[in-house]
Amino acid sequence: MPEETKAIDYVMEAASGPHFSGLRLDGLLSSPPPSSSSFSPSHRSSASASSAFADSNAPRQPFVIGVSGGTASGKTTVCDMIIQQLHDHRVVLVNQDSFYRGLTPEESERVHEYNFDHPDAFDTEQLLDCIIKLKCGQSVHVPIYDFKEHRRSLDSFRQVNASDVIILEGILVFHDQRVRNLMDMKIFVDTDADVRLARRIRRDTVERGRDVNSVLEQYAKFVKPAFDDFVLPSKKYADVIIPRGGDNHVAIDLIVQHIHTKLGQHDLCKIYPNVYVIQSTFQIRGMHTLIRDRDISKHDFVFYSDRLIRLVVEHGLGHFPFTEKQIVTPTGSVYTGVDFCKKLCGVSIVRSGESMENALRACCKGIKIGKILIHRDGDNGKQLIYEKLPKDISERHVLLLDPVLATGNSANQAIELLIQKGVPESHIIFLNLISAPEGIHCCCKRFPSLKIVTSEIDVALNEEFRVIPGLGEFGDRYFGTDDQ
Repeated sequence: MPEETKAIDYVMEAASGPHFSGLRLDGLLSSPPPSSSSFSPSHRSSASASSAFADSNAPRQPFVIGVSGGTASGKTTVCDMIIQQLHDHRVVLVNQDSFYRGLTPEESERVHEYNFDHPDAFDTEQLLDCIIKLKCGQSVHVPIYDFKEHRRSLDSFRQVNASDVIILEGILVFHDQRVRNLMDMKIFVDTDADVRLARRIRRDTVERGRDVNSVLEQYAKFVKPAFDDFVLPSKKYADVIIPRGGDNHVAIDLIVQHIHTKLGQHDLCKIYPNVYVIQSTFQIRGMHTLIRDRDISKHDFVFYSDRLIRLVVEHGLGHFPFTEKQIVTPTGSVYTGVDFCKKLCGVSIVRSGESMENALRACCKGIKIGKILIHRDGDNGKQLIYEKLPKDISERHVLLLDPVLATGNSANQAIELLIQKGVPESHIIFLNLISAPEGIHCCCKRFPSLKIVTSEIDVALNEEFRVIPGLGEFGDRYFGTDDQ
């Protein structure tokens, strides 16, 4: 229907663009999974399942970055460059300058004698309250400071919403230990004093309406002493020191890589190093939003599922061994590249796993694909297994295919069968779209050399052993055999 197509296009368009304002398009992010002590399906109660589902709507702790340095050292430039490179995440910038205390009438009359670079010039309590609320996923109102009138605006403010990343920037953000303790990363921008003075003169005369003499007088009387007394000593708290500020592209690239790693790493990936979650982007979150929607059409469910499956397959192939290979290009030049692993095969767990076969064939021309059928026999839990596998499977690296990892019982049966056929455990990569923590624990504890590649780790299983929030019966939805 046209309305349905329009809605899907809107979701994908909204999901693909950069977002720097902290606006959350998809609601709050999932909390870390429950502890291993709660991973016993046979003892799970309805109350605990409801609690796990409620936890899925709890905000994830944002990554807080503090950026300090002398006045006009290039802090804002560094922040802008970090924001630009974190285009796949919601990022918000909070300036310490917004928390200057408004001057009293008496102080305004003697503004040239007021020290704006002293810790007492800032309302640190309000700044602290602001960051604490943002870390808890709450929206806050940040004051707007008028540098010409030296007071806060009474009728306007800046609303800042919960975000993946919070950047707190200012000359004295490292001064108060309580503020420092809220930071996950502390960056100090180190720039030559002469460069900082030149930038300050240009900034204060052009943007803040001051004359050169007053800027120089203030610098000598307040700015430089405050830098020596408060700013420079806080440099020792920095995790990273960036010389030359925004001109140091190498340092900024390394910082962004580290932030990407921290944002993309699920807690279970820290426990099991062989569990890999493909890097989340707004495109991937948008596709998950669509395929998890119970009202999506079968055609669109298949289309966006296939897109996600292809990404998971490509990521999984990257974990197989490669050999160096040199070729000659059409220009006669020698190019040193790699040769793909030749001895591969896919094995789908019937029937949902068959939905992943086309993506694998599209990536690996002529690849052999085997099948394993695992069936529960009544209520006694006995499993009958049918298999049709390549005869030389023991010599191959295997991509095991199943879009949903729930309890892990069926996956364990399939993996055990492959090992019995002579496939080394370390030669098996298990690919799925979503995984429950219980299933990851079940597989990784039994097969520690197994690799698991997934696009998202969900919250938990409910009392019916369904993945929450999940996406329903994948096979029925994909092949159109549900009850609709």
